[in-house]
Amino acid sequence: MLRLNVKDEIGTLKTVVLGTAESCGPVPTPEEAYDPKSMEHILAGTYPKEVDMKEEMDAFAKVFEKYGVKVFRPKVLSNVNQIFSRDIAFVIEDKLFHANILPDREKEFQAIKYIVDQVSAEKVVYPPEEVHIEGGDVMPWNDYIFVGTYTGEDYPDYITARTNEAAVAFLREQFPDKMVKAFELRKSNTDAKANALHLDCCFQPLGKGKAILHKNGFLVEEQYQWLVNYFGPENVFEISADEMYQMFSNVFSISPEVVVSEQSFTRLNNWLRNQGFTVEEIPYAEIAKQEGLLRCSTLPLIRAV
Repeated sequence: MLRLNVKDEIGTLKTVVLGTAESCGPVPTPEEAYDPKSMEHILAGTYPKEVDMKEEMDAFAKVFEKYGVKVFRPKVLSNVNQIFSRDIAFVIEDKLFHANILPDREKEFQAIKYIVDQVSAEKVVYPPEEVHIEGGDVMPWNDYIFVGTYTGEDYPDYITARTNEAAVAFLREQFPDKMVKAFELRKSNTDAKANALHLDCCFQPLGKGKAILHKNGFLVEEQYQWLVNYFGPENVFEISADEMYQMFSNVFSISPEVVVSEQSFTRLNNWLRNQGFTVEEIPYAEIAKQEGLLRCSTLPLIRAV
């Protein structure tokens, strides 16, 4: 059996689900796009090729191998994009939550069912239907659970609004001893530079008390300021709208000292090294065209205590 343990974003990683780019299927039509960045590349004819995305995910897998991390992969479904495993499930403490995702992505969860079946049944949580939630919006952080949400009346109009008010309430019920801190995110169906698809598209806590933030990803300035004060302004790496668009905040911590980052993020990677981190640089720019990056591709199951 798998004994799940995820208390934060940085504990030394032991076991993870890494998505797969095998058999991604044809380029989606504009009507099938889940986000404005994918739409942009579909229309421009620059949507990523499967062969390039497979190479990028292989590079990520090699980093995990280097650090002795046990890696599960989804069962490959024919002509289905299965790269973003963070969308379909997430772990807090010793519980695995099934994400209530866009309905036609449910088959992606079934492709990791062989892994879920290795978890004690009472530790697998299926939220009720009215709870909309995806793993990119959920960050366990010790006594806190940070949650990205959108609660505007026009929520149903945004395909980019993935986690609702009911999800925040649900997490508070599940973890009464934790502080569930919600952040309203800026949403756009059409402008990728003005759309924080998930919380990890504009915020990422790191080891050594550091964090990456993009102010305009937050609809409520006081909520953004709370994070700046929590980490301390001197510990925050503020990214621009263009850097958010490139997914600078969607890096992935293997441990408090080791961060996996995209090789072209020069400004960020230099800053990380100056803060004392080991930075494992890999190519991931093709996958980034789908408005997801390194954190999105991973579902951590076990981090060391």
